[in-house]
Amino acid sequence: MMWTALTLTPEPINPTAFSVGSLSVQWYALLILSGAIVGLIMAIREAKRFGIVPDTLIDLFTYGLPIAIVGARLYYVVFEWQYYFEHPDKIIAIWEGGLAIHGGIIAAAIFGFFYCRAKKINFLLLFDIVAPSFLVGQAIGRWGNFMNQEAHGGVVPGETLQAQREYLTSLKIPDFIVNGMYIDGAYYHPTFLYESIWNFIGVLAMVFGIRKMKQVLVGEIACFYLIWYSVGRFFIEGLRTDSLYIVPGLRTAQVISVILIFGALLFIVIRRKRQWNMTTYRSLQVKG
Repeated sequence: MMWTALTLTPEPINPTAFSVGSLSVQWYALLILSGAIVGLIMAIREAKRFGIVPDTLIDLFTYGLPIAIVGARLYYVVFEWQYYFEHPDKIIAIWEGGLAIHGGIIAAAIFGFFYCRAKKINFLLLFDIVAPSFLVGQAIGRWGNFMNQEAHGGVVPGETLQAQREYLTSLKIPDFIVNGMYIDGAYYHPTFLYESIWNFIGVLAMVFGIRKMKQVLVGEIACFYLIWYSVGRFFIEGLRTDSLYIVPGLRTAQVISVILIFGALLFIVIRRKRQWNMTTYRSLQVKG
Protein backbone atom coordinates (compact mmCIF):
# COMPACT_ATOMS: atom_id res chain seq x y z
CA MET A 1 0.00 0.00 0.00
CA MET A 2 1.32 3.43 -0.96
CA TRP A 3 0.91 6.18 1.60
CA THR A 4 0.92 9.90 0.96
CA ALA A 5 0.60 12.88 3.25
CA LEU A 6 -3.15 12.87 2.54
CA THR A 7 -3.72 9.21 3.37
CA LEU A 8 -1.67 8.83 6.54
CA THR A 9 -4.81 8.65 8.67
CA PRO A 10 -5.69 4.99 9.26
CA GLU A 11 -9.09 4.27 10.73
CA PRO A 12 -9.00 3.56 14.48
CA ILE A 13 -9.46 -0.04 15.55
CA ASN A 14 -12.95 -0.97 16.65
CA PRO A 15 -12.55 -2.33 20.19
CA THR A 16 -15.89 -4.12 19.90
CA ALA A 17 -15.53 -7.65 18.52
CA PHE A 18 -19.26 -8.16 17.93
CA SER A 19 -22.65 -7.19 19.28
CA VAL A 20 -25.75 -9.23 20.07
CA GLY A 21 -28.66 -6.87 20.48
CA SER A 22 -27.66 -4.31 23.07
CA LEU A 23 -24.79 -6.48 24.34
CA SER A 24 -21.35 -5.58 23.00
CA VAL A 25 -18.44 -7.98 23.41
CA GLN A 26 -15.04 -6.27 23.52
CA TRP A 27 -11.83 -7.64 22.04
CA TYR A 28 -10.13 -6.78 25.33
CA ALA A 29 -12.27 -9.28 27.24
CA LEU A 30 -12.09 -11.93 24.52
CA LEU A 31 -8.31 -11.82 24.33
CA ILE A 32 -7.83 -11.98 28.10
CA LEU A 33 -10.21 -14.95 28.27
CA SER A 34 -8.51 -16.62 25.28
CA GLY A 35 -5.11 -16.25 26.93
CA ALA A 36 -6.45 -17.75 30.14
CA ILE A 37 -7.99 -20.72 28.31
CA VAL A 38 -4.80 -21.46 26.36
CA GLY A 39 -2.89 -21.28 29.63
CA LEU A 40 -5.36 -23.63 31.31
CA ILE A 41 -4.99 -26.21 28.54
CA MET A 42 -1.20 -26.04 28.82
CA ALA A 43 -1.33 -26.39 32.61
CA ILE A 44 -3.69 -29.37 32.52
CA ARG A 45 -1.43 -31.17 30.07
CA GLU A 46 1.66 -30.60 32.22
CA ALA A 47 -0.11 -31.37 35.51
CA LYS A 48 -0.99 -34.86 34.28
CA ARG A 49 2.72 -35.69 34.32
CA PHE A 50 2.63 -35.20 38.08
CA GLY A 51 -0.58 -37.07 38.76
CA ILE A 52 -2.55 -33.85 39.33
CA VAL A 53 -6.09 -34.28 38.06
CA PRO A 54 -7.56 -31.73 35.61
CA ASP A 55 -10.27 -30.75 38.10
CA THR A 56 -7.59 -29.14 40.27
CA LEU A 57 -6.53 -26.82 37.47
CA ILE A 58 -10.12 -26.18 36.40
CA ASP A 59 -11.00 -25.14 39.96
CA LEU A 60 -7.98 -22.84 40.04
CA PHE A 61 -9.06 -21.34 36.74
CA THR A 62 -12.73 -20.98 37.73
CA TYR A 63 -12.03 -19.21 41.01
CA GLY A 64 -8.57 -17.84 40.39
CA LEU A 65 -9.26 -15.94 37.16
CA PRO A 66 -11.99 -13.70 38.62
CA ILE A 67 -9.85 -13.12 41.72
CA ALA A 68 -6.87 -12.21 39.54
CA ILE A 69 -8.99 -9.80 37.49
CA VAL A 70 -10.32 -8.15 40.65
CA GLY A 71 -6.78 -7.91 42.01
CA ALA A 72 -5.52 -6.41 38.76
CA ARG A 73 -8.31 -3.85 38.76
CA LEU A 74 -7.94 -2.91 42.43
CA TYR A 75 -4.20 -2.45 41.95
CA TYR A 76 -4.80 -0.14 39.00
CA VAL A 77 -7.55 1.82 40.75
CA VAL A 78 -5.41 2.35 43.87
CA PHE A 79 -2.60 3.92 41.85
CA GLU A 80 -5.07 6.02 39.83
CA TRP A 81 -7.24 6.88 42.81
CA GLN A 82 -7.46 10.60 42.08
CA TYR A 83 -9.21 9.86 38.78
CA TYR A 84 -11.49 7.13 40.12
CA PHE A 85 -12.39 9.19 43.19
CA GLU A 86 -13.80 11.76 40.80
CA HIS A 87 -15.31 9.10 38.50
CA PRO A 88 -16.48 6.25 40.78
CA ASP A 89 -18.77 4.93 38.04
CA LYS A 90 -15.64 3.99 36.06
CA ILE A 91 -14.18 1.70 38.73
CA ILE A 92 -15.93 -1.39 37.36
CA ALA A 93 -15.48 -0.44 33.68
CA ILE A 94 -12.73 -2.99 33.04
CA TRP A 95 -13.83 -3.37 29.41
CA GLU A 96 -12.25 0.03 28.83
CA GLY A 97 -8.89 -1.34 30.01
CA GLY A 98 -7.05 -0.67 33.22
CA LEU A 99 -5.93 -4.06 34.51
CA ALA A 100 -2.49 -4.08 36.14
CA ILE A 101 -0.76 -7.41 35.58
CA HIS A 102 1.24 -7.17 38.80
CA GLY A 103 -1.99 -6.84 40.76
CA GLY A 104 -3.34 -9.94 39.03
CA ILE A 105 -0.17 -11.94 39.74
CA ILE A 106 -0.24 -10.99 43.43
CA ALA A 107 -3.93 -11.85 43.82
CA ALA A 108 -3.56 -15.14 41.92
CA ALA A 109 -0.48 -16.14 43.97
CA ILE A 110 -2.25 -15.47 47.28
CA PHE A 111 -5.31 -17.44 46.19
CA GLY A 112 -3.14 -20.27 44.83
CA PHE A 113 -1.16 -20.50 48.06
CA PHE A 114 -4.23 -20.94 50.23
CA TYR A 115 -5.88 -23.24 47.71
CA CYS A 116 -2.82 -25.50 47.69
CA ARG A 117 -2.66 -25.42 51.46
CA ALA A 118 -6.30 -26.51 51.72
CA LYS A 119 -5.89 -29.26 49.12
CA LYS A 120 -2.46 -30.34 50.45
CA ILE A 121 -0.77 -29.65 47.12
CA ASN A 122 2.85 -28.55 46.76
CA PHE A 123 2.48 -24.82 46.05
CA LEU A 124 5.92 -24.42 44.49
CA LEU A 125 5.31 -27.38 42.18
CA LEU A 126 1.95 -26.01 41.11
CA PHE A 127 3.49 -22.57 40.53
CA ASP A 128 6.11 -24.24 38.33
CA ILE A 129 3.39 -25.98 36.34
CA VAL A 130 1.31 -22.86 35.74
CA ALA A 131 4.19 -20.39 35.24
CA PRO A 132 4.31 -20.85 31.44
CA SER A 133 0.50 -20.56 31.43
CA PHE A 134 0.70 -17.21 33.21
CA LEU A 135 3.21 -15.95 30.66
CA VAL A 136 1.30 -17.17 27.60
CA GLY A 137 -1.87 -15.61 29.03
CA GLN A 138 -0.06 -12.31 29.45
CA ALA A 139 1.38 -12.54 25.93
CA ILE A 140 -2.07 -13.04 24.39
CA GLY A 141 -3.81 -10.63 26.75
CA ARG A 142 -1.50 -7.78 25.71
CA TRP A 143 -3.23 -7.80 22.34
CA GLY A 144 -6.32 -6.57 24.16
CA ASN A 145 -4.33 -3.41 24.89
CA PHE A 146 -3.65 -3.12 21.17
CA MET A 147 -7.36 -3.31 20.39
CA ASN A 148 -8.04 -0.56 22.91
CA GLN A 149 -5.08 1.48 21.64
CA GLU A 150 -3.64 1.67 25.15
CA ALA A 151 -0.46 0.64 26.97
CA HIS A 152 1.60 2.05 24.12
CA GLY A 153 4.93 3.83 24.17
CA GLY A 154 5.87 7.33 23.18
CA VAL A 155 5.84 8.81 19.70
CA VAL A 156 8.34 7.07 17.43
CA PRO A 157 11.20 9.02 15.78
CA GLY A 158 10.33 11.01 12.69
CA GLU A 159 9.60 14.63 11.84
CA THR A 160 6.64 13.68 9.62
CA LEU A 161 3.94 11.02 9.72
CA GLN A 162 5.56 9.36 6.72
CA ALA A 163 8.88 9.17 8.56
CA GLN A 164 7.21 7.82 11.68
CA ARG A 165 5.43 5.14 9.69
CA GLU A 166 8.63 4.19 7.89
CA TYR A 167 10.37 3.83 11.25
CA LEU A 168 7.80 1.25 12.37
CA THR A 169 7.77 -0.62 9.06
CA SER A 170 11.59 -0.75 9.17
CA LEU A 171 11.19 -2.88 12.32
CA LYS A 172 9.27 -5.41 10.16
CA ILE A 173 6.06 -4.68 12.03
CA PRO A 174 2.95 -5.73 10.03
CA ASP A 175 0.83 -2.97 8.53
CA PHE A 176 -2.25 -3.73 10.63
CA ILE A 177 -0.21 -3.12 13.80
CA VAL A 178 1.36 0.02 12.36
CA ASN A 179 -2.13 1.27 11.51
CA GLY A 180 -3.26 0.56 15.07
CA MET A 181 -0.37 2.59 16.42
CA TYR A 182 -1.68 5.72 14.72
CA ILE A 183 -3.29 7.54 17.64
CA ASP A 184 -4.34 11.19 17.88
CA GLY A 185 -2.27 12.31 14.92
CA ALA A 186 1.00 10.44 15.52
CA TYR A 187 2.53 6.95 15.48
CA TYR A 188 3.50 5.36 18.80
CA HIS A 189 5.75 2.53 19.95
CA PRO A 190 3.75 -0.74 20.07
CA THR A 191 5.02 -1.66 23.55
CA PHE A 192 2.23 -4.23 23.79
CA LEU A 193 3.94 -6.06 20.90
CA TYR A 194 7.41 -5.83 22.43
CA GLU A 195 6.12 -7.34 25.67
CA SER A 196 4.04 -9.98 23.92
CA ILE A 197 7.05 -11.20 21.91
CA TRP A 198 9.26 -11.17 25.03
CA ASN A 199 6.67 -13.24 26.89
CA PHE A 200 6.30 -15.79 24.09
CA ILE A 201 10.08 -16.26 24.03
CA GLY A 202 9.95 -16.85 27.77
CA VAL A 203 7.24 -19.49 27.32
CA LEU A 204 9.37 -21.34 24.76
CA ALA A 205 12.38 -21.16 27.08
CA MET A 206 10.41 -22.69 29.95
CA VAL A 207 8.56 -25.37 27.99
CA PHE A 208 11.38 -26.57 25.75
CA GLY A 209 14.39 -25.67 27.86
CA ILE A 210 14.17 -25.25 31.60
CA ARG A 211 11.53 -27.93 32.20
CA LYS A 212 13.80 -30.50 30.59
CA MET A 213 16.84 -29.70 32.74
CA LYS A 214 17.43 -32.46 35.28
CA GLN A 215 19.05 -30.14 37.82
CA VAL A 216 16.19 -27.62 38.01
CA LEU A 217 14.63 -27.65 41.48
CA VAL A 218 10.96 -27.34 42.34
CA GLY A 219 10.14 -23.64 42.43
CA GLU A 220 12.86 -22.53 40.05
CA ILE A 221 10.67 -22.51 36.96
CA ALA A 222 8.38 -20.14 38.82
CA CYS A 223 11.42 -18.03 39.71
CA PHE A 224 12.48 -17.95 36.08
CA TYR A 225 9.01 -16.71 35.18
CA LEU A 226 9.21 -13.91 37.73
CA ILE A 227 12.70 -12.92 36.59
CA TRP A 228 12.06 -13.18 32.86
CA TYR A 229 8.81 -11.25 32.90
CA SER A 230 10.17 -8.62 35.27
CA VAL A 231 13.32 -7.95 33.22
CA GLY A 232 11.28 -7.40 30.08
CA ARG A 233 8.66 -5.34 31.88
CA PHE A 234 11.29 -3.12 33.51
CA PHE A 235 12.77 -1.99 30.20
CA ILE A 236 9.53 -1.88 28.22
CA GLU A 237 7.80 0.10 30.97
CA GLY A 238 10.39 2.82 30.43
CA LEU A 239 8.95 3.37 26.95
CA ARG A 240 5.32 3.65 28.03
CA THR A 241 3.38 6.87 28.44
CA ASP A 242 0.62 5.55 30.73
CA SER A 243 2.68 4.17 33.61
CA LEU A 244 1.40 4.08 37.16
CA TYR A 245 3.67 5.93 39.60
CA ILE A 246 4.41 5.36 43.27
CA VAL A 247 5.66 8.94 43.41
CA PRO A 248 6.44 11.27 40.51
CA GLY A 249 9.38 9.90 38.55
CA LEU A 250 9.20 6.41 40.11
CA ARG A 251 7.23 3.96 37.98
CA THR A 252 5.35 1.36 40.02
CA ALA A 253 5.88 -1.50 37.55
CA GLN A 254 9.63 -0.93 37.47
CA VAL A 255 9.88 -0.93 41.26
CA ILE A 256 7.82 -4.13 41.54
CA SER A 257 9.89 -5.71 38.76
CA VAL A 258 13.15 -5.02 40.61
CA ILE A 259 11.70 -6.46 43.82
CA LEU A 260 10.55 -9.62 42.03
CA ILE A 261 13.89 -10.09 40.25
CA PHE A 262 15.97 -9.81 43.41
CA GLY A 263 13.44 -11.78 45.45
CA ALA A 264 13.49 -14.70 43.01
CA LEU A 265 17.29 -14.64 42.71
CA LEU A 266 17.67 -14.50 46.49
CA PHE A 267 15.35 -17.48 46.89
CA ILE A 268 17.37 -19.54 44.41
CA VAL A 269 20.76 -18.63 45.90
CA ILE A 270 19.83 -19.07 49.57
CA ARG A 271 17.93 -22.29 48.95
CA ARG A 272 20.80 -23.89 47.06
CA LYS A 273 23.39 -22.63 49.51
CA ARG A 274 21.50 -24.06 52.48
CA GLN A 275 20.49 -27.20 50.59
CA TRP A 276 16.86 -26.69 51.53
CA ASN A 277 14.31 -28.93 49.80
CA MET A 278 16.55 -29.92 46.90
CA THR A 279 13.83 -31.91 45.14
CA THR A 280 14.12 -31.57 41.38
CA TYR A 281 11.16 -30.77 39.20
CA ARG A 282 11.54 -33.78 36.94
CA SER A 283 11.89 -36.22 39.84
CA LEU A 284 8.28 -35.61 40.84
CA GLN A 285 6.87 -36.60 37.47
CA VAL A 286 4.88 -39.81 37.54
CA LYS A 287 4.86 -40.23 33.79
CA GLY A 288 6.12 -38.64 30.61
